[in-house]
Amino acid sequence: MQNEQPVRRIPLSIIVPTAAVILAVGGGGAWLGWQNLTSTKTPNIENTSPSPKSIQPATQEKIEVYWLNDVDGKIQLVPTSIQLENTSNQQDILETAFNRLLAGPVDKSVTSTIPKNTKLRHISVKSDGIYIDLSQDFTSGGGSASMTGRLAQILYTATSLDPGAKVWINVEGKPLETLGGEGIVVDQPMTRKDFEENFEF
Repeated sequence: MQNEQPVRRIPLSIIVPTAAVILAVGGGGAWLGWQNLTSTKTPNIENTSPSPKSIQPATQEKIEVYWLNDVDGKIQLVPTSIQLENTSNQQDILETAFNRLLAGPVDKSVTSTIPKNTKLRHISVKSDGIYIDLSQDFTSGGGSASMTGRLAQILYTATSLDPGAKVWINVEGKPLETLGGEGIVVDQPMTRKDFEENFEF
C-alpha cells in the first residue's frame, strides 16, 4: 500500500480576505459593465429632439360640391373637390360645402340652377341621415329641368361623404313635398339611388 501524501491546507485567515477581494473586483467590474451597457441604450431625454415623423400635420378633409354642365345637349352632374382644413366633424364639413355650393361656381365651365339668394338655414347629421333646411328662395323660378338639377346638386353634395346616406330636405322648416310650378314630387327621405330611379335630366 502506497504512502498517502499529507494534504496541505490553506489557513482560513488567508482564504477569507482573498475571496473578499475577488468578489469585490468581480462585482465592481460587472457593475461598471452593466452601467456602460444601460447608458448606451438609454437616450438622454433632455437632449433628444422629436423626429419629423412625430409632428402631426393639420387635419384635412376632402368633399365634393356638385355643379351642372351641358354636354352635347344633356345636363350632367360635375363634382368639384375642395380641401377643408382643421375640420372637426361631418356636420361642419357639410355646412362649409353647402356655403360654397350656394355661393355659386367660380369655374365658368360649370353652372348651378340653385337661385342665388338661397340660404342654408340649418344642416344636421343624425343617426338616420342628413337634414337640410333651406330658405324659400330654393323653390323659386325655373322649369322642371332647373328643379331637377338643383335637387340633384343638393342631394349629391349632401351625400358626398356618404353616398348611401338618406337626405331630408326642408324649406323654411317644413318638409319639401313638391318642387316648382310643375309640381315635381320629392319623396322624403331621398337617396342617390332614389334620384337615379325617379329623375332624369
